[in-house]
Formats: sequence, structure tokens, C-alpha cells
Amino acid sequence: MRILVSTLLLLLIFSLSQAQEKRVRLLFAGDAMQHLPQVRAAQTQTGYNYDSCFYLLKDKISSVDIACVNFETSLGGKPYSGYPQFSTPDEFAFGLKDAGFDLFFLANNHVVDKGRKGFERTLGVLDSIGIKYTGAFKSKNTRGLNYPLMIIKNGIRIAFLNYTYDTNGLPVTAPNIVNVIDTLQMKSDLRLTQLYNPDIVIANMHWGNEYVTYPNNEQKKLADFLFRNGVRIIIGNHPHVVQPLVKNKVDGEIESVVYYSLGNFISNQQKVNTDGGALAEIVISKADEDSPVKIESCDYSLVWVRKYTEKGKLNYTLIPVEEYKKTEIPVLTSSELQKMNIFATNADKIIGRGN
Repeated sequence: MRILVSTLLLLLIFSLSQAQEKRVRLLFAGDAMQHLPQVRAAQTQTGYNYDSCFYLLKDKISSVDIACVNFETSLGGKPYSGYPQFSTPDEFAFGLKDAGFDLFFLANNHVVDKGRKGFERTLGVLDSIGIKYTGAFKSKNTRGLNYPLMIIKNGIRIAFLNYTYDTNGLPVTAPNIVNVIDTLQMKSDLRLTQLYNPDIVIANMHWGNEYVTYPNNEQKKLADFLFRNGVRIIIGNHPHVVQPLVKNKVDGEIESVVYYSLGNFISNQQKVNTDGGALAEIVISKADEDSPVKIESCDYSLVWVRKYTEKGKLNYTLIPVEEYKKTEIPVLTSSELQKMNIFATNADKIIGRGN
């Protein structure tokens, strides 16, 4: 009897400790773009479909608690267009949501490519499908109500911030607002953020020099500024190539982390280092309600964009590099495998520079 009681007591203590512990798995993807060849590839007899792009990543993306992506285009309606001013079929947003993404970052240099009409249409489409987004707002009032974006997941309060260096010189028409990098405004936003009592603050930054595989001085200064003002995780986008991952540790524990650039998630770019990107995979936890959040781990995995022709039709499929090495499905040609391996070798070296 005593043994039974002791066992039940131990089970109770274990279950209570497990119940108190809180953990959130986060995933961040890089630039989700739509050049015109991609739009044409997605076209069907009845519309557009992006299932073939994301099916190999769907389980990974859907398995985390919060999955985020840099939505670097606009849903401006027809006629669809690519670079330099993007207007993408709504189905692209549907496809990303179906792949498992929960949060779109909109503060980037292409968000107002189609002017006020395209900007507001983009927000309306995302609202209609229940996608959370931040960095761009219909008005000062909606920004005041929804910024910072607070998400409570598994008992952890997470604040998300999002800023861009510019909108390619295109004006943001009042009353619309796009968050631009301005340290005075950002400091004010971060003070306000603390009033929401977040457990952790995450900033997505659209910054840096395109096609350059290392952060510039401005990126480094901004990262230091954000860390000094309470941000603990920084996710960078815009260069279209990966840049280093830097972990700042105190007594062996990860205090803060910056992924300077995740590169391209999906695009038509095929030059060296632009034909893929990294997924940031981060785990945060709290031992109990009164404990501070700990960054348990911050890692990455690589995805490569397979651009190929089948039965006379152009196709794009995202290949998870590590998973492919285990399964080799789909079968890549020797040329494709060589390109993917070059991308992966370069990316691992670049990302590892920060540590």
C-alpha cells in the first residue's frame, strides 16, 4: 500500500511540474516572393495553386506553435506583376497559410508596390483568411490597437515588432502606416511594449545590403540598440542571401540571438546563394508562471528552391535539405543535387561565421 501511495505521489508531483512548465516552439522563414515565372507556374485552369511549392515542408511548419514568414509582395489584384512592383494572386497567401504559417511580417520594401489600393487590399485579404500580421496598418488607430502584436501561446506572452528600412521610395499614403526603421519611434514602441508585460520581445527587421552575406555596420548597431531596449530575438530579412547567426550568452545560457538574414524562402532567384534560405527554429520556455523566459535553443535548417520543368510546365518545389539527404524524395537530377549542395555548403559556412 505504501509503495502504491508513494508512486501516486511521485506521479502527482511530476505531473504538476510538467503542468507548470511552459514551452513554445517558434519557426521563422525568409523572403516569400512571387516573380512572374512563379505566378505562371502556379496557374491552373481554374485559378492558382501553390500546393506543389510547400508540400515537403508542411509537416515541419505545421508542427511548431507559431510559424512566421516575411511576406514580401502585395495582393494588389489583377493584372499580376513581378519585379520591380509585385502583385501576387491571393492564392499565394492561402498556400502559405495552408502550409502552416500563422504570422506574416509586412514591413518590407514591397508592401506598397501597388499603392494605397493594393496595400489596403492586401490587409483585407489577410484579415479575411484569419492570418495574423504586423508591420503595416490601415491607419494610426488600427496601429494603436494592434501594435505591438501580442500573442499568448502555451502561457507565454510574446510581443512581435516589425520594421523596414524603406518602401523603395514609394509613398505610404495617409492614413496607411508602414513601420520604418527610426530609433526614436522604435524606442517609444519598445517602452509601450513593456506596458503589455511580455515574457519576451521579438523583432523582425527588413534591413541590410542585398546579396551581401555579412551584416553591415548599421545592422550591427541596430541589433545592439534593440538588445539594449529589451528585445531578445531578432530575425532579419531583405538581403536575399543568408547572413550569420549570432548568439549572445551569459553564464552559458542564451541571453539573446540575432539571425541577420534568413535569405529567400521562395523566389525565382537562382544565382549562387539566392536559390534558398534558412528556417530559424527557436524554443523558448518558462519553468513556471513566475520564472523568466529562457531561450532553450536557437538553430536553423536549410531549404532549397527546386525550379524545374515537367511535361512542358515550369514548377517550383521547396526542398528541405536535411530531410532530402535522408529520403531523396523527390529524386533530383545530378545537376540539381550539385546546385543544392553548393547552396547548403555555402549557407552553413556563412551562418556559422557568427559563432
